[in-house]
Amino acid sequence: MAKPRVLVLGGNFAGLGSAQEIRRFCGEAVDITVLDRKNYLLFVPNIPAEVFEGRDPSKSLRMDIPGALDGDHIDFVQGEVKAIDVEARRVDYVPSERAGAAPESMSYDYLVVALGNRLAFDRMEGFAEHGHSLTDLHYGNKLRRFLANDYKGGPVVIGSARFHQGDGAKGLQPWPGGSIPDAMAACEGPPVETMLSMATWLKTHGMGAPSKITVTTPAEMIAEDAGDKVVGQLLSIAGGMGFNYLNNTKDITRLSKDGIEFANGKSLPAELMIVFPDWRAHDFLRGLPISDSEGFIITDLLMRNPKYPNVFAAGDCAAVTVPKLGAIGHQQCTIVARQIAKDIGRMDAASADQKLQPVVYCIGDMGDNQAFYIRSNSWYGGPEQVLRMGHVHYLLKMQYKNLFFRNKGKMPDWGLDFSQLLGERLQPAA
Repeated sequence: MAKPRVLVLGGNFAGLGSAQEIRRFCGEAVDITVLDRKNYLLFVPNIPAEVFEGRDPSKSLRMDIPGALDGDHIDFVQGEVKAIDVEARRVDYVPSERAGAAPESMSYDYLVVALGNRLAFDRMEGFAEHGHSLTDLHYGNKLRRFLANDYKGGPVVIGSARFHQGDGAKGLQPWPGGSIPDAMAACEGPPVETMLSMATWLKTHGMGAPSKITVTTPAEMIAEDAGDKVVGQLLSIAGGMGFNYLNNTKDITRLSKDGIEFANGKSLPAELMIVFPDWRAHDFLRGLPISDSEGFIITDLLMRNPKYPNVFAAGDCAAVTVPKLGAIGHQQCTIVARQIAKDIGRMDAASADQKLQPVVYCIGDMGDNQAFYIRSNSWYGGPEQVLRMGHVHYLLKMQYKNLFFRNKGKMPDWGLDFSQLLGERLQPAA
């Protein structure tokens, strides 16, 4: 009897993690293939730390996907997904190793969609000419060169465009009385991290103080997923340091050589604008019977699509992933793997049916070997909000990356518990 075929679309954090967890819980009882347009994983969370230290992130933040999968006997195909037919259980793709390849198809018994999203810089007027970001190697290096060669010390604006979420998580309750909330920004840990790191960079280079920086948000409150208590602490600290803060911008409408304009009618002068765009679903996901109003994949809290229970999603492409945060994707990978293991008789329902209860884990570089640490579930109806700052958290962030690369993406089950111990017990609140 042929083994069930598991096809994982995407090879970054959620895709790699899902494939590895499926192999861990299902053993050799399934065949697994990962399909991604590129053959390396990009370790996005550490791009700011590299850039503000003047280092090229492309030299240290790429991990070979085929090499990471090889030890688990997981196949890898380098190709760009073009279409998904959930009725025929088929994915159409074009091999992407070299231009000009002919379209091909791959069938599956189980499909895990972990394709992330597309960053809508192309919808932000003036970004190509005047904007900067820290979302990938290209933009990281563009900012690094600008800081080294062109920045004259003028005003700095850091903020997010509005996120268009979709309706795929409506009605889900991760905690009694809670919900998957509506977010105005896709993820605002990066703007907070960038704000603090930029201030350290200015000080180190003798180019000014935090008062030169304005951080903006389209929402009522920046980093709202961290909880009002944590954000209140952050804003109090930032205000005391001299940072400027502008909320309720609604969206970024235009960047120019003189500054940045917002949908609420306000504008700010700026020489340097570091912005984070709307995170949109891939175009080929829109209109599918597994997708919501914005093209994100609909799932329940066991990461299954309700209409097509052999289809799963993990990471940023899942409608339930709010904010678009790697730690939540990591939680989802294990849920997906346990569900498939249950289906093939390798795990009992009591062990497998542990629903998603999202937890925001965020460690952000602040420069000067310091970092902030956030753990919170209050946005979803949970009871916890924790903020810490210090050197211990910087070491946690750097060592997590080193451990991730050394173990080819496999993180121990005790990793988050150990991080919590170090981050909260050994570094108590100030």
